[in-house]
Order: sequence, then structure tokens, then C-alpha cells
Amino acid sequence: MSSDEIIKPALLGSGGVGKTAIAERFVYNRFLFEYDLTIEDSYITERDIDGKRRRVDVCDTVGQEEYSALRDHYIRCGHGFLLVYDITRRPSFNELDDFYQEILRVRDCDSIPCVVCGNKCDLESEREVSREEGQRYADSKGFPFFETSAKEAINVEEAFISLCRLVLLDGQRGMNDNDHQDANGRKSKCIIC
Repeated sequence: MSSDEIIKPALLGSGGVGKTAIAERFVYNRFLFEYDLTIEDSYITERDIDGKRRRVDVCDTVGQEEYSALRDHYIRCGHGFLLVYDITRRPSFNELDDFYQEILRVRDCDSIPCVVCGNKCDLESEREVSREEGQRYADSKGFPFFETSAKEAINVEEAFISLCRLVLLDGQRGMNDNDHQDANGRKSKCIIC
């Protein structure tokens, strides 16, 4: 496939919100009950998006603050982002805008394709963030919003496909596999993703 057929979504959010579970569900259609701390993982799959076969290279990133310097590298590589929070943990929702502002800072841009995901919607009885709050945040940024459950396979595929469509519309892909442009338009290599 040519590089313009590759889409690189990245998952961003606090530690423990289910980013790895979402990636595993999307790529392998499985749910693992135990995970080690993710520093960075890449998952490759193919999907038909609007009638065309595309390679989707999913970058699963670390959420813990002590690894924030590494996130800059992942952000430079991503064509678009799933901003993920856990509906059962209000602090993960409160930190969501910090992740978005970090994307804008690192990419030195005013906007980039994003989709907001309120994960673990299968845990309704433990909910701390209402669906309406998640929708309001997404609407305030002009992003699509999905409540997802990696465990129950709810809206995971839909969230990724929505992001891939936004990336294709935005034109954030198309450079060679690991290339990106810095704020001055110079092409450089991203060696992590």
C-alpha cells in the first residue's frame, strides 16, 4: 500500500482508562482481562473505509504523567487521536482537555482530527461521568463522541472508523510511514511510532 493509504490513529488518555483494551478489541476483536503498563504499543490492521482498503496503524500510548515526555513523540506520529476517559473515574474525564491541549502544543496547530471516547460504558452502576457531560465536551470541540466498552465490543469499531474518516478528510496522513513535519514545515523522522 502507498503511504497515503495508511492511517495512524493514536489513543490518548489517563492511565487505566482502557486504551490498550480498546486497541485490542479493534485490531484482534478480543478482550484481555489483565494488562501490564503500556509504554507504547503499535497494532496493525486493515479496514474497508468508505469502499477502500486501508492499513490502520494504531498507536497505544502511556497515560501516566511520569511518561509525558514520551507522549510528545507519539503525538508527532499520530494522524488523529482517540481521546479516552473512563466513565467510572471522573479525574480521567477532567484530564481529557489537558491531553487535547498537549496535542495542539506538540503539533503547533489549532485543530486535529479527534474522537472522544467514554470507555467502560458496560459499568453503568459505577458511572461518575454522565453521557451528557461527555457529549457536551465533544460538542464544545466539534468532535464525534462515543461511549465505548472494549469488554462488550460496544462502539469501538465505530469510534475508530469515525476517526479514520476524519483523518482522510483532514489530510493528516500521506507522508512516509514514520515521517512528519515540524512547525516550520520541515520533514523529519519519528522513530517511535
